[in-house]
Amino acid sequence: MHRKKYKIAILGATGAVGAELMSILLERDFPIAELRLLASPKSVGKTINFNGQEIAIAPVTPESFDGIDIVLASAGASVSKEWAAIAVSKGAIIIDNSSAFRQDPNVPLVVPEVNPQAIDQHQGIIANPNCTTILMNLAVYPLHKVKPVKRIVAATYQSVSGAGAKAMDELIKQTQAILNNQEPKAEILPYPIGFNLFLHNSPLDEQGYCAEEMKMVNETRKIFNCPEIQITATCVRVPVLRAHSEAINIEFSEPFSVNTAKEILSKAAGVRLIDDWARNYFPMPIAASGKDEVLVGRIRQDISNPNCLDLWLCGDQIRKGAALNAIQIAELLIDRNLI
Repeated sequence: MHRKKYKIAILGATGAVGAELMSILLERDFPIAELRLLASPKSVGKTINFNGQEIAIAPVTPESFDGIDIVLASAGASVSKEWAAIAVSKGAIIIDNSSAFRQDPNVPLVVPEVNPQAIDQHQGIIANPNCTTILMNLAVYPLHKVKPVKRIVAATYQSVSGAGAKAMDELIKQTQAILNNQEPKAEILPYPIGFNLFLHNSPLDEQGYCAEEMKMVNETRKIFNCPEIQITATCVRVPVLRAHSEAINIEFSEPFSVNTAKEILSKAAGVRLIDDWARNYFPMPIAASGKDEVLVGRIRQDISNPNCLDLWLCGDQIRKGAALNAIQIAELLIDRNLI
């Protein structure tokens, strides 16, 4: 029996997430009838090799979406806002990796291991959550299902991959410059990141929280369908090429056994427990890079509050934090006969 195949468009094909989308589509043997690669005018005319076939990058026009079943969008919020309705009017379902529609009440915000049922309500657009939210949710939700979470305090250590391929190149160049006793130049990121770190530079609100921090707050509440969860976050950009890390403090209404938490997370979908106390070996971004799973460890009792647990996680921002989650949503559409 032959699987049905689908016509796929990648909007933002030349970025770091676009490249990862293509790689994962091949790895997971996604049923593709046709692949269209769409990008900004400066990339038009270039070709990308996909599974032995040279595919020319095309400009984005209304006709780009003719006959397309699924659009995987990773070109930024302004581009998604411009083209999403047009893609949907052509009959496509758009899985959007930007922040454009995440808080729209009519748009499901989906982490397949957490809230797959939300996808059933889609009206043509499905939002992919922010990378830091996805990674945290995979570690926290399995515990939340057993004992509801009251409060989360998160601190993130975010790699430059979250700012794109050019930021990754900039970290390498700045590191080389410093090692050669030269002044590092910051062109993509606002400040030098080589041998440095700085608070996430997304816009600040009137309470002093940046947009990245509020994404973790608002998106988690929506995904968990729990608007009452109290969440606070501090997001930091660190000189790591790839994979984000997060320190998470979780408060429950009653004590939660560390051993029970470890047992739950050892079986949780999309999670790999790395918790070797004898060797003092726990998740690291270098170990998470290129991996599908979120690595979770150093699970311990919070000595300041009997109802709290602490844990540490690392996850590949480009994979599970972006491209992989989008493709899993596409697979979910097929599995649930929604396309």
